[in-house]
Amino acid sequence: MVASKEIKCLEKSRVELSVKVDKEFVKKEYDELLAKYSKTAHIKGFRPGKVPASVLERKFGESLVQEAGFNVIEKSLQEALLDVEKKPLPYITPALKDEENLKLALDKDIEYTVEYDTFPDVELGEYKGIEIEVPNVVIKDSDIDRELDKYREQNAVVTEKRGGKVAKDNVITINYVEVDSEDKDVTGTKRDDFTFTVGTGYNYYKLDDDVIGMKKDEEKIIEKEYAPDFEYKDLAGRKVRIKVKVTSIKKKELPEITDELAQDINEKFKTKEDLIEDVKKRLNGVTDMKLNDDKKRAIMEKIIEATKVDPPQAMIDNQINTMWTNFIYRFGGDEKQVEKMLAMEGKTRDDLAKDWEGEALRAVKSQIIIAQISKAEKIEATDEDIEEELKTEAGRSGMKLEEFKQYVKENNMNEYFKIGIIDRKTYDFLIENAKIKKGADIKYLDFLHKA
Repeated sequence: MVASKEIKCLEKSRVELSVKVDKEFVKKEYDELLAKYSKTAHIKGFRPGKVPASVLERKFGESLVQEAGFNVIEKSLQEALLDVEKKPLPYITPALKDEENLKLALDKDIEYTVEYDTFPDVELGEYKGIEIEVPNVVIKDSDIDRELDKYREQNAVVTEKRGGKVAKDNVITINYVEVDSEDKDVTGTKRDDFTFTVGTGYNYYKLDDDVIGMKKDEEKIIEKEYAPDFEYKDLAGRKVRIKVKVTSIKKKELPEITDELAQDINEKFKTKEDLIEDVKKRLNGVTDMKLNDDKKRAIMEKIIEATKVDPPQAMIDNQINTMWTNFIYRFGGDEKQVEKMLAMEGKTRDDLAKDWEGEALRAVKSQIIIAQISKAEKIEATDEDIEEELKTEAGRSGMKLEEFKQYVKENNMNEYFKIGIIDRKTYDFLIENAKIKKGADIKYLDFLHKA
C-alpha cells in the first residue's frame, strides 16, 4: 500500500513522517465502501440492500471519497510504522498535519504527513564509580525511648480529673462556637463534644494554650488573631472570638515498660528487652530504607548531569498525569473532591501541573536512564524474581498466591511487575558500583525529616 515514506527528526524527539499511497488503493477502498453501503443503506424508493451504486454515488459520492481516503490513511500509517526506527510513544496518537487542506480524490495519490513524539536519543554519561556522600545516622537512647513512649500512650489509662484544672497532656472535651462583637453565635461554627489532648495542636482554632487553667464547666470567650500564612485559609489573617466551655477533663496515666506490657503489645514479645530490640531493629530498618533512597537519588542526579537526553513533552505530560492520579488516590480517589479542596486554596489542577514540571522532568530522565543502563548491563527479571515478587505482593494484599496471580493476569500487570524488578535491580547495581563516603553525624529525627 505504501509507495514511499520519509522521516524527518524535529526538536525534542519529535518526528515528522511523510507517506505516499498509490491512488489504486483509494479506488479499491472506495469500491468496497460503495458495495457495503449498497447492502445496508435505507433510501426511500428502494428496498434495503437493493440501492444501486449510482444512486449512492450521486447522493454521497464526495463523503464516500473522504471516508475511503481517511481509511486508507489509517491503514497505510499502520503499515508505514511497522519498520520505522522512530516509532510513536505507546500512549500518544500521531497527529495529521494540515488536515483541513488535505485533498482526497479517486484519481490522485494520497500524500500526507503526521507528527508524533518518540523515545529520545540518549548519550549516556558515566554511571559506574559515581562518588556520593551519605550522612552517618545516629540512633540514640532518646530515639528508642520516644518510640517506647508511643506504646505507653497507646496503653495509657485515662481517668476523670476531679476538681482539677486543665493542664498540658490532659484529654479534654469542649463545646465551642465563634461569636461576634455582641457575643452572638456565628452560624455554622458551633461544635459540641470535641475531644483532644492539650498540647498536640489537634484542634481547628489551636486553643491548647488558651484552655490551660480552665475548670470543668467553666466557660469563657477567647480572642485569637491568626497570621496571614496560618495553615487554615479560612482563619488566616483574621481576628476571631471563640466561646469555649470545658465539659470534661481527664488525665492519662502512662504504664511502665515491663515484661507484661511487652506481652500485651504483641505475643511475640516475651520480655521488655524483646520489645526494645524490635524497636531498635525497626528504626534501623527505616534508616536503611531512607539511606537507600538517598543513595539512589544522589547517584541519579550525577548521572542526569552527565547524560544528554531531551525528553519530549508527551513523556513529561504523561508523568504529570500519573502524579495527578497518585495525588487523587492519596485523598481517597475522589477527583471532584480534590479539585474542590484545591479551589478552597485558590489553586487548580493546572497550577499543580506547573509546580510538578521540574519533578516530572527529573522522573522521566531517570526512567529513560535506568532503561538504558539495564539494557547496557543486560539486567533482566528472571522467572524466579517475578515469582518472589508475586509472593511478596500477594502477602501484602492478603490474597492467596494463585488468586493474586490470576488478578495480575486479568489486569495485564505482568509487564508492570517485570519493569519494577528490573528498575530495582538496576538501582542496586548502581549502588554496588558507586563510591560511597560516610559523611557527618546526623540525629535520627533530623535525618528522617530532611528533604
